[in-house]
Amino acid sequence: METAAVQKYNLDEEQEKKEIVRHYRALLRALKPRLKKGDRELVRTAFEMAADAHKEMRRKSGEPYILHPLAVAQICVEEIGLGVRSAICALLHDTVEDTEVTLEDVSREFGNEIAHIVDGLTKISTVIDSNTSTAQAENFKKILLTLADDPRVILIKLADRLHNMRTLDSMSREKQLKIASETVFIYAPLAHRLGLYNIKSEMEDLAMKYTEQQTYREIARRLKETKRERTRYINEFIKPIKEVLQEEGFTFEIYGRPKSIHSIHNKIKTKGVAFEEVYDLFAIRIILDSPLDKEKADCWKVYSIITDFYHPSPERTRDWLSNPKSNGYEALHVTVMGPQGKWVEVQIRSKRMNDYAEKGVAAHWRYKEGSPNQQQESKFDQWFTQIREILSNPDSNTLDFLADFKSNLFTEEIYVYTPKGDLKILPVNSTALDFAYAIHSAVGNKCIGAKVNYKLVPLSHKLRSGDQVEIITSNKQKPSEDWLNFVLTAKAKSKIKDALKEEKRKVAMDGKAALERKLDHLKVTASQHNINELVQFYKQPSPLDLYYQIAVKNIDLKELKQFTLLGDKLEQPKPVKQPEHVPEEHVKHQIPNKKDAELIIFGESSDKIAYKLANCCRPIPGDDVFGFITASEGLKIHRTNCPNAAQLLANYGHRVVKTKWVKNREISFLTGLRIIGMDDVGVIHKITNIISGELKVNISALSIESKEGLFEGLIKVYVHDKEELDELVDRLKRLDGIQSVQRLEESQL
Repeated sequence: METAAVQKYNLDEEQEKKEIVRHYRALLRALKPRLKKGDRELVRTAFEMAADAHKEMRRKSGEPYILHPLAVAQICVEEIGLGVRSAICALLHDTVEDTEVTLEDVSREFGNEIAHIVDGLTKISTVIDSNTSTAQAENFKKILLTLADDPRVILIKLADRLHNMRTLDSMSREKQLKIASETVFIYAPLAHRLGLYNIKSEMEDLAMKYTEQQTYREIARRLKETKRERTRYINEFIKPIKEVLQEEGFTFEIYGRPKSIHSIHNKIKTKGVAFEEVYDLFAIRIILDSPLDKEKADCWKVYSIITDFYHPSPERTRDWLSNPKSNGYEALHVTVMGPQGKWVEVQIRSKRMNDYAEKGVAAHWRYKEGSPNQQQESKFDQWFTQIREILSNPDSNTLDFLADFKSNLFTEEIYVYTPKGDLKILPVNSTALDFAYAIHSAVGNKCIGAKVNYKLVPLSHKLRSGDQVEIITSNKQKPSEDWLNFVLTAKAKSKIKDALKEEKRKVAMDGKAALERKLDHLKVTASQHNINELVQFYKQPSPLDLYYQIAVKNIDLKELKQFTLLGDKLEQPKPVKQPEHVPEEHVKHQIPNKKDAELIIFGESSDKIAYKLANCCRPIPGDDVFGFITASEGLKIHRTNCPNAAQLLANYGHRVVKTKWVKNREISFLTGLRIIGMDDVGVIHKITNIISGELKVNISALSIESKEGLFEGLIKVYVHDKEELDELVDRLKRLDGIQSVQRLEESQL
């Protein structure tokens, strides 16, 4: 793959210079409206500094490295809406890390503010290739810390990541998988949270292009094929609305745009429908040029014009005018029944709102400098305060922290009120306990229940938008371990963990005293070395855990007698080696037999290595796969679109092994299909006839449930490879009355 990309690049030195100048001029053109006196010279200085620093460097594709910082700066200006300073930082974002240029040089030339941002960008990069999961998570955490410090750092980082995703073709397959997974795992949710919807969608689409190549190509092909009829339909839908809007004297833009491939794929997956049945393949957007004081009223007027022509679906109307999202998004969304019985989503917003929707956080700062919309500002600033709060309380387990933070990045929001009518914004599925912690951690820690709309509810009660919540507290209440199971917000989780830790510390002090008494009795000092020996012997993660386990009587210290004392140092008794015991369940699940080790070639050396197929996604030959070295079970093979793939590749990229299938027709693999269709006489006979009779595929199990004229069948079959499975799915789909045939994704086998 790499060589193909390198061969494609064949510019000589002269052409290269022209290409670099062309990109530089494009950047200046994009910056033109923003340039104040002296800015052009500063941008030129930054460009020359970067070009000189990177002059010997090339990208994997063979092109001069300077084209990358130029492209990142262009994305910052054109697609994120940042200004001159950010463009300078983008041009310099790799210099301090990769070249001779120092932070002092940057500071001397451009001042402290720019040096501070470049420093933030350098700090992020230095950890990115580190080899441990926590280092990777620590790195993400660093990214979030810089976000709370100066959001421009993260915006430039997003531009950097977007350009890397756009030019991922020249990278090796493992790098592609790792970078794509990392993007979906952390960068796309961040772009979403910062209101950069276009960038978020493009990142998800590009990641899917590498992790689920076949599906991506298939949906892209179908979108291309249906483009003409979609355009015709959009024009037919828009025509009457356009006429009335013009009569009413509105200044507006109206157009349709296709949904992203990733979101179409999600619809197909979650709703279990075919491509043709995804009703909103596109959204119509109406952008009004209205003054600030008339925006809301104008949007509602347009809503009423649309619903005069087409019937709306009440449960799919979203009013983000009265309650903007906390990342600043404002709009009115309505889904209506259009011509030919198709549902169409219409998004109505003003020019200013559209700027927020496309430029997100950058627009927020720009408008803040002009005439701020107070409600908007307070929501954004509220969110940053929340981020700082979570980050200023670093939890020991960074991976947990990251999972919590991520769940808060992507969820939709609900609006809940205090008894006095103050509004609190929480993620969907938040509980009464989350609300208590949102008010104050002291209220959360003492919470024993709540009244929702004047009715008594337990702590775990899930809140809905519009609920009014009163928290009931008691001084006797203390957080317990199971509270972690029914809170969703990162703030609540970190505060509960803190309280539990404090509680554990108090209990552990009793254990520490007990241990010291015991050691004293044995005439042994409680030195650091001796405590560490005991921590190792009792297999505890830390001294605190050892003390705690002693205090709660999970460890009694009778084994201390087996220790030997050398001087004043304890030495552990030598362990007796136990015969290894392989848990039965692993053996049972390992389908097929030992011969399966011949199926895969790793790296270039063609070594044959024993491995297991992951139960979470059950790969079969022909699937796009990667090998992953686990801590306890050796090598596991996962599909690249496995539900756990993004997390594994993003957090543990160093454990990924290059993997490909070799043909081996002797071995069969267990996989499963879900079939839904009309419950007709003889349908089971037709299905089994195709599987066993025509295709000679072995059936391992078959269960069919029919209900009110429909049936759902789960069939487990042994196939040799993906081609055979695809052929089987295709043949079953062609049967009369079969509505859908889907491969079982997870361990439903």
